[in-house]
Amino acid sequence: MSRDEQQNLIPQQPTQAKQQTATTFDLKSSEWFLNRELTWLEFNRRVLHEGQDSRNPLLERVFFLSVVGSNLDEFFMKRIGGLKQLVGAGVKKLSVDGRTPQEQIDECHIVVQDILKQNQILEMELKKLLAQAGIILIGYAQLTKTQKTFANNYFSDNVYPLLTPQGTDPAHPFPFISNLSLNLLVKVSYPNTDHAYLNRIKVPVDSAQRFIKIGEEDLYVPLEDVIANNLDLLFPGMVIESCDFFRVTRNAITERDQEQANDLLSMIESALRDRKFAEIVRLEVNPNMSAPLRGMLAAELNIDEDKDVFEVEGIMAKRHLIQIAQLDRQDLHFLLHQPVDHPELLGEDPNIFHIIREKGSILLQHPYESFDTSVERFIKEASQDPKVLAVKMTLYRTAEQSRVIQFLIDAAQNGKQVAVVVELKARFDESANIRWARFLEEVGIHVTYGVVGLKTHSKVIFVVRKDFDGLHRYAHIGTGNYHAGTARGYSDLGLFTCDAVIGSDLTELFNYLTTGYTVARKYKKLLPCPTILKKKLMEKICREAKLQAEGEEGLIQLKTNALEDKDITRALYKASQAGVHIDLIIRDSCRLRPGISGLSENVRVISIVGRFLEHSRIFYFRNGGNEEYFISSADLMKRNLESRVEVCTPVESPRLQALLREMLDIQLNDRHSCWQMQSDGSYIQLQAKEGEDARSSFEHLIINAEKRLKTTPQMVMKKGKAKFKKK
Repeated sequence: MSRDEQQNLIPQQPTQAKQQTATTFDLKSSEWFLNRELTWLEFNRRVLHEGQDSRNPLLERVFFLSVVGSNLDEFFMKRIGGLKQLVGAGVKKLSVDGRTPQEQIDECHIVVQDILKQNQILEMELKKLLAQAGIILIGYAQLTKTQKTFANNYFSDNVYPLLTPQGTDPAHPFPFISNLSLNLLVKVSYPNTDHAYLNRIKVPVDSAQRFIKIGEEDLYVPLEDVIANNLDLLFPGMVIESCDFFRVTRNAITERDQEQANDLLSMIESALRDRKFAEIVRLEVNPNMSAPLRGMLAAELNIDEDKDVFEVEGIMAKRHLIQIAQLDRQDLHFLLHQPVDHPELLGEDPNIFHIIREKGSILLQHPYESFDTSVERFIKEASQDPKVLAVKMTLYRTAEQSRVIQFLIDAAQNGKQVAVVVELKARFDESANIRWARFLEEVGIHVTYGVVGLKTHSKVIFVVRKDFDGLHRYAHIGTGNYHAGTARGYSDLGLFTCDAVIGSDLTELFNYLTTGYTVARKYKKLLPCPTILKKKLMEKICREAKLQAEGEEGLIQLKTNALEDKDITRALYKASQAGVHIDLIIRDSCRLRPGISGLSENVRVISIVGRFLEHSRIFYFRNGGNEEYFISSADLMKRNLESRVEVCTPVESPRLQALLREMLDIQLNDRHSCWQMQSDGSYIQLQAKEGEDARSSFEHLIINAEKRLKTTPQMVMKKGKAKFKKK
């Protein structure tokens, strides 16, 4: 889209009457702010819709259903868990949207119940479609005699030895139920007696497949169903009176006061132990469980039977449907996507540092461009290059089998100075990061845990190299984690640069991270959190409003996972009132209400949901024609802007700005995977009109990445040689 075409999309400035009316809005009023939790649940409705959308391949629809299940698990662990802590502490303070913690819980429960109903309808539909495609997911009772024999033999050989029935009576108190475990509650009795005994059996999904494949065909039976139909082996000679399924979710918010800890690593380990035994925030049961058993479970688990018990129709713990979604049936998946090599990294010079120095900066687009031939190559070459003197890195999340870790070890063994800032408090990755931290320390790498009281969420690799003309600093600054797995499924950006000013700023940043001292830290280009980014964003938003008042066409475009910070939201409202056009590409939670006359009619909020998880952050300001582009690890949330170490970097090269402009325009014009927010917080999925491009932004970005590769001189030359040989 040309700049003129883009300007045509900007609404005309409000009339004088509207501008006068706008001053009557009280921007401290709760009515102008949407609730964070409810808007996050609305995002999950959009994910659920991807499972309902018949335009998506069948196994991809199963994948989206599993994602909704996984997301709801995390929602209860983190968000409901945190709200329950506030309720328990007697907190009555209203959120910025005017709700007490208990009111937020109650409203969220209503939405969750509706999502669960939609989940069950979708599960039934997908099972029918899977059966038509030759993938059958059924219960044990539906098996033939031969198939039951196969299932029983599988149970005896692979499952039975893993099971440990736990009785409950005066000599055996009710057992501990671990987080997210799937369980059987079995009621048994001796023949011809009235007394019944209760037993809990944990389904060993960590040690066995959740869905057992029966025979050679694609026929699957849930593991718990097979266990339930082989209880005679566990309770020989007894009468099975009932068998029910249940599952618990525990609070994951167990952080301790970091400033009071003498040993941060020990503190995190203690917090993990606390989480294991944390308060239960949700009990899931099958609908047929009797009222007495349900009441007993709720009492033993110390939860409110009326509020915290959720009936689950169909498959419980739908997150495990990922096993079915990953079946090797390419005809039922999206067309295979192989990330392409970055065209600017294909030069004749095999040294990546020479390439970066020649280009000045290189923009990476994952998963469209390869992570392993760019980021992993960068670390690998740094570990081997004799001219590299030091490698520094922040590590928030990484893969279980991480080549990044191995390259860091290689660097240390090759005599480089290696320093790694490991974030021990990365939610749900604490145990893994503790293991990595200890492992890195054992091989002689300098490991620190960041700054007391702050999470280190920035994504930076910093390399110091002795070039022919002295020391030079090279860096990768990204929006996503150094995780090879998520780099294939998350949409993220990265910047290779040898900019001397950014290098100087990163030297300051790592000195801050390794010492924790903030005195006299000055940054000339980088906008780090928690000290600078929020202030600068507020200034830039206000500047657009001022330029608008001076006759310039103001334009702000922000792409982020969430807009939660109330100060940023208010600033955007004011800019809209001044006539600035604002495009917000917000993946999930968004507090701002667009389309309100006199307040936000100049604001458009969209959400892109589809094949890849949108994870990149881009901040754009027209700035009177002197355009500014930034990429960042930080979302527009209070916690990111004020309580985390984040890095936001300018993208100054015109050719790289053009790539960011292309990405923004593609997403703003998406008519396949784009949802537009209404003023009440609801969303409408945009549809392509006749003659409009109906392809998703994901498809466009895949195509564009392939085009860039095909038109690079090296590839054109190879293609020409191939044609010559063919002749």
